[in-house]
Amino acid sequence: MPQDQPRQPLLHDETVVLRAPTQAWSAADGTIGAQPIHGLYFSDVRFVSAQSITVAGAPVEHIATVPRGADTVTFVSIVRALDDPTPDPGVRAEHTRTASTTGIRERFEIISRLATPLEVFVRVGYLADVTSMDTVKSGARPVGGPIISVDGERATWAGDDVSVVLRAPGASVKSGELTWTVSVPAHGSAAVEWAYEATDALAVVQGATEAAPWSTPAVTSGDDRLTRWAGRALADLDALRLVTTREPELQFLAAGAPWFFTLFGRDSLWAARFMLPLGTQLAGDTLRVLAGLQGTSDVPATAEEPGKIMHELRRGELVMPGEGIHLPPLYYGTVDATALWICLLHDAWTWGLPDDEVRALIPHLERALEWMRDFGDADGDGLLEYSDKSGRGLSNQGWKDSGDSVQWRDGSLADGPIALVEVQAYAYEAATHGADLLDAFGGSGAPWRAWAARLRDKFHESFWIEDGDGAYLAIALDAAKKPVDTVTSNLGHVLGTGILDERQAGMIARRLVDPTLNSGYGLRTMSTDSAGYWPLSYHGGSVWTHDTAIAIAGLARDGFRDEADELVRGLLAAASGFDYRMPELHSGDAASAVPAPVPYPAACRPQAWSAAAAVSVLSSVLGLRPDARAGELGISPSAVVGALTVDGLVFGGERGQVVVGATGEVLGGSLPFVVG
Repeated sequence: MPQDQPRQPLLHDETVVLRAPTQAWSAADGTIGAQPIHGLYFSDVRFVSAQSITVAGAPVEHIATVPRGADTVTFVSIVRALDDPTPDPGVRAEHTRTASTTGIRERFEIISRLATPLEVFVRVGYLADVTSMDTVKSGARPVGGPIISVDGERATWAGDDVSVVLRAPGASVKSGELTWTVSVPAHGSAAVEWAYEATDALAVVQGATEAAPWSTPAVTSGDDRLTRWAGRALADLDALRLVTTREPELQFLAAGAPWFFTLFGRDSLWAARFMLPLGTQLAGDTLRVLAGLQGTSDVPATAEEPGKIMHELRRGELVMPGEGIHLPPLYYGTVDATALWICLLHDAWTWGLPDDEVRALIPHLERALEWMRDFGDADGDGLLEYSDKSGRGLSNQGWKDSGDSVQWRDGSLADGPIALVEVQAYAYEAATHGADLLDAFGGSGAPWRAWAARLRDKFHESFWIEDGDGAYLAIALDAAKKPVDTVTSNLGHVLGTGILDERQAGMIARRLVDPTLNSGYGLRTMSTDSAGYWPLSYHGGSVWTHDTAIAIAGLARDGFRDEADELVRGLLAAASGFDYRMPELHSGDAASAVPAPVPYPAACRPQAWSAAAAVSVLSSVLGLRPDARAGELGISPSAVVGALTVDGLVFGGERGQVVVGATGEVLGGSLPFVVG
């Protein structure tokens, strides 16, 4: 491969602050420009590609990076250019960077213990930019830069329909440079500030300015890793909140930083589903914003079909250079989001989503059910499958959407149309629970229960495979309706959906905790006994937090507590290794071989469903089973984290507490719990 071949930027060693739709990526010392991902971004456009600070003509010397939440970080340095050359610092600097929904604020403070005052020359160099996120992700080098206009203490530039204003009070502002002369008193401090504010004329999403639509619980655990993971995750989720410009009152979670600061059907649905123990408002908002974009026509170029839930929303066409992928601004190329929308509606109802909100969504539910029958099952065989009709969209349209995600055990790729195993389980759950909703709100669920029963029969006829370790479910059926024989984490998504009987679920539970799938830091996406396995393969051996959390929830729901606990321990070990900000994915290297999880170097972080997985795991540890119609919240806790107190669960609109003892017994609570 040529040395100058463009490569997607790596992320794992870089520092990020964010408040969607703004993000800033830098080195650990706060400098911007040394790595391809570095920059200040707003609404999928990088508007500054380099920034550095010098004091008295010299760079400061970094000693610490102090996170202050998802949106703020302080870089601490010593300033030996103003002091003696010893390592005992008498002058330090604190550079604080804060992301907001409209831009980036910077503050640089010099703090002195010296007995004499200082006159200090501070220079900030910056490189204005207007490069699209697509170009940054591709690794291609931007061509040229914007023209900067300077007016007093501010500079402005624009491009790609994003306009930027840089304000620097008290500074001499030039194109690419800000300078101040700062007086630092003896035993005192002085600071300079500057701020970038951006607007996007093409914006389809914008930052949420209202309060977060969930309860923030206080979690105290015998294993403080769960407490710390939940705290970090909720701070990250708060910074990932967005609304659409079309419906600014409805909040949802952006999929993740840096590439996915927008609405994704599948990702936003799973994240909202994970968050249900903290209230139903996020779920209700997510359901409504997706219902507002539900397909109405059959349009192959965008993959839209009547009743279908969309895949992603962008400010413009998404082009992936070198991959032959051109996605329209509103793209529907997903096979699972429609069923997952129904599942979220049902689960939100069981957690207490008000009846009038559910009733308003029943027409969308009916259209979503009809999509599964009339379009999802394109060939009429009773199963849901997908194919890219446009030739320019995603070749794989389940959650494992990379081009090589559906493989045979020998490593060869399966030919489409593809029927994924977990999609059949989602569809079964959606049809049966959709039927429950129709019955409860004046419709008839009987036709959909019959449809689900036929799907279940076809599923069991088609997906089971035997090997030396017993029976398991194929990842998919290929174009010839042959079961693709790779053992994958997709199995975990089938549990808890109702499509398996107890014996079948037991076989899947045992397979999930086998060392070929269970890395000790979570479930591998592909088992080690497959030719295509590689621990750093995106969907062919890596570990995804949300994927493991889904399996944990299914195991707990189906009564396989020991297996669920084993996977919980793996995720807690991984969370500790990543300082409790779980990335999009990490390597599938075994915990027995490496003392800490190995990063996947291009993984997004934070990512909504990886962060929200902390709440899902908390719910699974508690064994929560909501039934708002009966006014009861079932609970059957595990002892995997020891004693556990959670203050801030929300059921039926009421906030409450639960206290669990070290051996898993319920000691108290203020919600209508039913133990067992």
